[in-house]
Amino acid sequence: MPVRYSQLNLLCRVVGKEKGFPKRERMRLGAPNKRKGPFMKSEINRREFIKAMGMAAAPLVISGCTSTGELFAKKPPPNKPNIVFILADDLGWKDVGYHGGDIKTPNIDKLASEGTRLDQFYVQPVCSPTRSSLMTGRYPIRYGLQVGVVRPWAKYGLPLEERTLAQALKEAGYTTAIYGKWHLGHLSSQYLPTSRGFDHQYGHYNGALDYFTHIRDGGLDWHRDDQPLREQGYTTNLIADESVRLVEQHDVSRPLFLYVAFNAPHSPFQAPQSYIDVYKHIKAKNRRIYAAMVTCMDDAVGRVVSALDKRGLKNNTLIIFCSDNGGTGVVGSNVPLRGYKAQLYEGGVRVPAFAVWPGVLKAGVVVDEPLHIVDMYPTLLKLAGARLEQALPIDGRDTWPTIAQGMPSPHEEILLNSTPANGAIRRGDWKLLYNGGISANSTGRQVSEQVFELFNLSEDPYERNNLIERYPLKFQELKRRLELYAMQAAVPSVPPNKMPKDFKVPKVWGHPD
Repeated sequence: MPVRYSQLNLLCRVVGKEKGFPKRERMRLGAPNKRKGPFMKSEINRREFIKAMGMAAAPLVISGCTSTGELFAKKPPPNKPNIVFILADDLGWKDVGYHGGDIKTPNIDKLASEGTRLDQFYVQPVCSPTRSSLMTGRYPIRYGLQVGVVRPWAKYGLPLEERTLAQALKEAGYTTAIYGKWHLGHLSSQYLPTSRGFDHQYGHYNGALDYFTHIRDGGLDWHRDDQPLREQGYTTNLIADESVRLVEQHDVSRPLFLYVAFNAPHSPFQAPQSYIDVYKHIKAKNRRIYAAMVTCMDDAVGRVVSALDKRGLKNNTLIIFCSDNGGTGVVGSNVPLRGYKAQLYEGGVRVPAFAVWPGVLKAGVVVDEPLHIVDMYPTLLKLAGARLEQALPIDGRDTWPTIAQGMPSPHEEILLNSTPANGAIRRGDWKLLYNGGISANSTGRQVSEQVFELFNLSEDPYERNNLIERYPLKFQELKRRLELYAMQAAVPSVPPNKMPKDFKVPKVWGHPD
C-alpha cells in the first residue's frame, strides 16, 4: 500500500511531539504551520494517529524519523542523470490501472509502483498550453498561448524569444530528442524542434493526425529531424521503435534527455486490431478503441523502459510520466474528479503522474502536494546542473524537495489558467473558478455571464459545494489574485477552430509548397 506524504507528515509530527523535539523542529518535521502548506492539519496524538492510519504505521512510529525526507529519497541524486519525460495525450485520471481503471496498463502501473506518485499534479486544460508550460517553465499567459491549441493553420507558435527546456539541457551537455507530438508551431523552420534545442526529432507537429497514414487534413505530418518522412506504421509503435533505437545507440559519455510525447490516446480513435480484440466486452465502439489505444501505449512505455534497463541506464535515469490534460468527456474517464479535458475543474487539469528513479526515489510513496507542470523546467534544470538564470522570469518552482524529501509544495498558489472567458487559481486548499465550464478551446472574447465557484479541495476534492456565500472574504482574496494574473496576461493568440476557407493545405506540414 502506498504511503502518502500527508500521512508521513502526520507520523513525523507525532514522533516529534513524543520525543520532546522543540516547537521549531516539530514544524520542520511537518507540524502545523499556519503560514503555508495546503495540508497542514491540527495536531493529533499518537493514539489518534495509529487509529487513523492503521497498525501498518506502528513499525514506522516505533522506529521514529527525523524528517519526512528519510522516508522518501534513498540518497542524494548523482550529477546529470538521464531524463526521460513521457507524455500521454488526453489520458483520463481513471484510465490507468493504478487508479482503479478497467483499462489494462500493467507497464505504467509497475512504473508507478516503483517510484513516487504525484497525485496532485496539474497541467493546462488542453494540449499546446501544457507542452509550452513544460518547455518554458512559464505560464501560457506570459506568451499568448493560454487559449486553445496551435492549429495546423495557425500563423504563430511558441515565441522564439522563449528559452526551452531542450535548449537549456543542451547547454548543460545533454543529447536532446523529441519523439512524438510537438504541437508548438511550424509556420517556419525557426519554430521546429531542431531549431528549439532538440538534436533529434521524430514524429509530428500537429494533433489529430491519422495514426496509420500520418495525414492531417490532407497534408503529411510525419518527420525525422524536421525533414518529411514517409513510412508505414501505427504512430504509437513507431514512436516506441525510434525511442528504443535512440537508447540502444546513445553515446553514454553524454547524458540523455528524451521527451517521448505520444499522441495516444487522442482522437481519431484508431488502434491495431489485435488490441481492439482485447476489449470485445466493451460495447461502446469509441470507448473500446480508446481502451485499445491506451493499452498499446502502455506496451510502448514498457518497451522504452526495458531498453533503458537492457542498456544499463535505468538506475541513472529519472523517468517522469503524466498526461497533457484530463480525459475527454466522450471516451475518457476522470472519475471521481469533476469535469474533463478543456475544462478547469479537476478532471480537466489534474492528471495521472509519477516520477521513478531507482536508488534515488523510494518506491510506493504518494506525494499529495499541489505541483504544476511548469515546475518541471526548474526542477530538471537544477538536477541537470543547467543554468537557471535567463532573461524571462520563470513561474515554476524547484519541486525536488517535495518529490524526493516530502517537503510541502513550494507554491503559495498555482495559476491553472486565465483567459478572457474563464480562469482558475488554487491557493492552499482553496480553488476559485471563473466560468469553469467554458471550454479552453473557446475563441470568443465575450461571455454572456460570469459564474464563480469556490471550493475547499481538502474537504471537497470533487468540487461539489460552492462556498462563495460561506466564505466571501476568501472568495474576494482569490478573485483579486486571479484578476492580477489576468492583468499581466499577454494578448492571446487565437486561431479559428475551423480551417479558413482560403487556407491552402501544404503537401507536408511545416514545409510550405
